[in-house]
Amino acid sequence: MILVSKWDLRFLSMASMVSGWSKDPSTKVGAVIVDDRRRVISTGYNGFPQGIVDNERRLNNRQTKLSCTLHAEENALAFATQPVRGLTLYVTGHPCAHCAATLIQHGIARVVYSTKPDLERRWFDDMCLARDMFIEAGVVVQGSDDDGVIL
Repeated sequence: MILVSKWDLRFLSMASMVSGWSKDPSTKVGAVIVDDRRRVISTGYNGFPQGIVDNERRLNNRQTKLSCTLHAEENALAFATQPVRGLTLYVTGHPCAHCAATLIQHGIARVVYSTKPDLERRWFDDMCLARDMFIEAGVVVQGSDDDGVIL
């Protein structure tokens, strides 16, 4: 059994706290980008773009919500105040294939995520594609369960 470090658990906990800022009634995701000196570079959560009203009509219409929502990883990248090449992203669920491609393009070197079995079953094929892209690009990916065990 391999455990993630205490710092990994702290940053996953921070990502979980950030996820609470999402107004999405069904799925809340948070992300934190950290440099190699354990400094937080950026945070993000899933939600609508700036200036777009996140009213109940939009949030409760699945197709509208999915079409308008930026993922936590995308927002963390958008709000970063410095380049993120070589840094670590902590996120409260396995990134989707689109986010994986975006993270790779920005040069994220490591992704640590909290496992969410229900979400991973629902989006299995998409997450397999994301995992394949991460492997091909040389991005280290580590999933952690609630006890801090790397999967």
